[in-house]
Amino acid sequence: MSTGPFQGLVQTAMPRFFCFLLPRVDAADVAAGPAAGFLPKIIGKPEFPDTGWQRIRDLFDRDERQRPPEEVITVMKCGILGAFTGFLYGGLPAARLARQRYIQISQAELYTSRVEAVRSAHNAAIRGFLRYGWRWSWRVSVIVTLFSSVSTGLSVYRNKDAVSNYVAAGAVTVGLFRLNLGLRGLLAGSVIGAMLGIPAGAMIIGLQSLTGETFRERRRRERRELYELKLTEWSARLQLTDELIDSLNVNVRPEETNMDQEKIEELLGLPRNDDKDSSSQSQ
Repeated sequence: MSTGPFQGLVQTAMPRFFCFLLPRVDAADVAAGPAAGFLPKIIGKPEFPDTGWQRIRDLFDRDERQRPPEEVITVMKCGILGAFTGFLYGGLPAARLARQRYIQISQAELYTSRVEAVRSAHNAAIRGFLRYGWRWSWRVSVIVTLFSSVSTGLSVYRNKDAVSNYVAAGAVTVGLFRLNLGLRGLLAGSVIGAMLGIPAGAMIIGLQSLTGETFRERRRRERRELYELKLTEWSARLQLTDELIDSLNVNVRPEETNMDQEKIEELLGLPRNDDKDSSSQSQ
């Protein structure tokens, strides 16, 4: 029900098309508006992700700020770092070799000035840097991203950091990379990747242990703290609901209830209108 005489007059005088331009204020909204801001956000009882698949599904959920989980961000950072490293690793030697080769094949070429000759050699180095840097960049980025994704997925599923996670990640990554050579290439690549995953996993876990706790231990602690926070909010909401019900029960006065009951009994005890019934029958 709209409040305010001026608003009601305008809404009756103007067409319905323009009514949405004016704000509508309901009595229920006014009463429930201040209390709605203090309600917790957690409605249902929170569940702690105890199984591996629940933790894997949590990797595809975003938080309140629409940010992906830290594991996904870490995988993306590893891919970007791998692309940058591969670009430098493949581009710098290629630029030097391209410059030397250009100087060798263009010794008999005539230039108008020394600046032009140096510029041409630099252009050849830049072309070699971009060409071979890109080739190495996307390959290293794919390898690092795949390795990081498999190792992160296994550590999240098993809920622990172990060298075996990196061994399996190395076997899968190098095996798929050598899949174009057939079954022998797949098997050989898997063996080589597993052997390379042992020192890589030991080094990564060792570096994480220097900080006092590994990445998985920190995530377990943060997940436990988040679960306790959600459980506290859920308990606060239940307590708020109980208090609201108690306040409603207190507001109901027993005198008013008795008066309403007496009125109902009085109406039920009134005699029926027999004269009206008899006249209707005679007609």
